Amino acid sequence: NRYALEFWENHLQENKSDAKAARDYLEKRGISIETQKTFHIGFAPDSWDAVMSLLKAKGADEKLIEASGLVSINEEKGRVYDRFRGRIMFPVLDIKGNAVAFGARILAQGEPKYLNSPETPAYIKGEHLYGFFQNKEKIRQKKSAILVEGYLDLIALYQFGIRTCVASLGTAFTEQQAKLISRTARKVVLNYDGDKAGIKAARRAIETLLAQDVELEVLILPDGQDPDDFIRANGFEAYKNQYKKNVLSFLQFVLEDAERTHKLSSPKEKAEAIADLLPVLSAIKNPVSKRDAFDQTMSFLRVEDQILKRDLWKTVKLGTKFEAQTVRQQVARATQARMTEAEHILLELLIYDEELREIILPQLEETDYESLATAEIFRSLLALREIGSKVTSENLLELVSDDVAASDFVAVLLMSEAARQPDEAIDDVLQKAEKNVIALRKMAINEKILETSQKLYFAEQNGDTDLLNQLVMQQIELEKNKRSLDQKIIGG
Repeated sequence: NRYALEFWENHLQENKSDAKAARDYLEKRGISIETQKTFHIGFAPDSWDAVMSLLKAKGADEKLIEASGLVSINEEKGRVYDRFRGRIMFPVLDIKGNAVAFGARILAQGEPKYLNSPETPAYIKGEHLYGFFQNKEKIRQKKSAILVEGYLDLIALYQFGIRTCVASLGTAFTEQQAKLISRTARKVVLNYDGDKAGIKAARRAIETLLAQDVELEVLILPDGQDPDDFIRANGFEAYKNQYKKNVLSFLQFVLEDAERTHKLSSPKEKAEAIADLLPVLSAIKNPVSKRDAFDQTMSFLRVEDQILKRDLWKTVKLGTKFEAQTVRQQVARATQARMTEAEHILLELLIYDEELREIILPQLEETDYESLATAEIFRSLLALREIGSKVTSENLLELVSDDVAASDFVAVLLMSEAARQPDEAIDDVLQKAEKNVIALRKMAINEKILETSQKLYFAEQNGDTDLLNQLVMQQIELEKNKRSLDQKIIGG
């Protein structure tokens, strides 16, 4: 590996004509000669036997060459040839600075874009961190590290003066890598790509790092950008400001991710979110921190059933493995959807009264019903009105057929009777309906106030003054709207 590293590095730096495209590529990305030398970046010529011939000339045994990961073997044709050809080479160094593997980026058209060393006697995937050797002293001084995904992410940050980075080499972050980083850093900032795959990878890395009892934060850059793209386009100060303004605690990150990927008003999806979050909570080492995170999670997900909370805490506290399906069923049973009195009364009135529907349905806002157990019934009534269709038991049940709970609610509602006859005055029924619309609107505002309170807590924890002020203003406005609705109820 040392011979190959020196050969490729020299090939890049000695102005070889076939390496010009590689030098241009690195220059375009703003990677200085000094940084290239620090990371021993090289270029593998587009040759079938350049490295193999070099190793043979150095007296390397043929079997040793074949086991090195530097060559590939075509058993069918009985040929051995260079594995890396026409690629920029990024050596992976162990903690002593020895090259144990290589990552290689193709310059011309072709696949794969990145080609990595296979596992060898000297290299086991998931045991090394790219850039750790170069940055370990600064990480040790700061007791803090930034974890990124790729070679170029790390090199770009290094180029801009950030010398506490390590990269997980594009593989799933492992327990061995977490142990390596935790020996020198007490705090880790996860800065993976902001796309779906990066967020998913960050989510998995969190569990692995929590097991090492490190302080953990997550930075997701705007518009799905990776650290390389962002810092080259915006510079060091912009990157630093992103950290100051947008870094999240690991708990806030996983809770916001759960909210983004699950419809938490649905008992089924809430159950899935809880099952997804329990491994994260179980991985927390400190018992006080674990309990605090558990309580925040239950509050965030609106889990109020005391027996369920007790059982879930037992699972988290013991840190034992559990069946996700069992947890989902357990949560789903405890959080079964229920109709509130206001939605029950309002829907009973609306189902049987076309004239009332024509007055009330246009007044409804989506926020009035979107988090209710009966949301699909409200949507169905609005859809039937939109197409000018009558409300019958058949078409109503058909529209809500995908929602088991809503289907059950429709059956219950259809057991009631009309509140008035067609020739009776609508005044009393209308007043009753409007009163319950206001009650639903007030419930929605209370939900929003609770959500804002949770965000306020996280903003305070993160010291985000701008967001804190913004949320306080939102809270004041919501309380004002709530008082206004209270006045309407009193006036009614």
